[in-house]
Amino acid sequence: MDAIQQHMLDTYRAAQLSEPAPPPPGRHDRAVLRDLYRHWLAHPPTRASRDDSSPSAPPSPSGV
Repeated sequence: MDAIQQHMLDTYRAAQLSEPAPPPPGRHDRAVLRDLYRHWLAHPPTRASRDDSSPSAPPSPSGV
C-alpha cells in the first residue's frame, strides 16, 4: 500500500468516526528537512577519534 492509498483509508476512517481528516502525505516534508538542516548546522557531525589501543596500520591480509 502506498502513501496515497493509506491517506485515503485514514481519511475514510476519520470521516466514519467524525474526526478531523489527517494531513496529506508530504505536507510537512519541507519543514522537517529545514529543521534537520538547522540542527546539522548547529551540531555538525564529528569524526570519531581513534583510541590509543587501535593499530595505526590495517592488519596484513595473511592475518599475521
